[in-house]
Amino acid sequence: MSTRERQRSTAEERRATVLRTAVGTFAERGYYGTSTMDVAKAAGISQGYLYRLFPDKETLFAAVIDYCSARLREAAAETVAAVDGTDPEVVLRALGSSYDKVVADRDLLMILMHGNCAASVPVIGEAVRACYAKQVEYIRAVSGASDERLRRYFADSLLVNVVHAVGATTVDAPWARTLRG
Repeated sequence: MSTRERQRSTAEERRATVLRTAVGTFAERGYYGTSTMDVAKAAGISQGYLYRLFPDKETLFAAVIDYCSARLREAAAETVAAVDGTDPEVVLRALGSSYDKVVADRDLLMILMHGNCAASVPVIGEAVRACYAKQVEYIRAVSGASDERLRRYFADSLLVNVVHAVGATTVDAPWARTLRG
């Protein structure tokens, strides 16, 4: 035995690593185009071990959505902590700017987009709805904005998703400039 013993990762540590890897893997080809074998291979584990961590593909993808939802919440919390004041418009403006930067992370953005597309799968639909619920209720709590203003904020955020997903951030054309605002 060597003087340095190899430290084995716990199941929770391995699960977190698999989730981070799965974000990139699912982002590339989506829920329907990605197999559990693809995720296991990218994570450097066997498919059997993947199934010990996550009982099925639906549960794995739902966990990926939860993981991305937590990243959104963390970014929003950092933004709110840096905002000077409590005016709902000021808070929402800062959050909107922050959100635009967060979804510039293509993998996170594509998970959000693929999640919406796969929401007809019950477990995934539940995770997507939970993601929206958490985001809406958090933004409501920290901004104090009215329901109408919150709808506008989320409508703008969903448009930001599309603008980034189709690459309109780099297109210099009237239609792209209009969508970018």
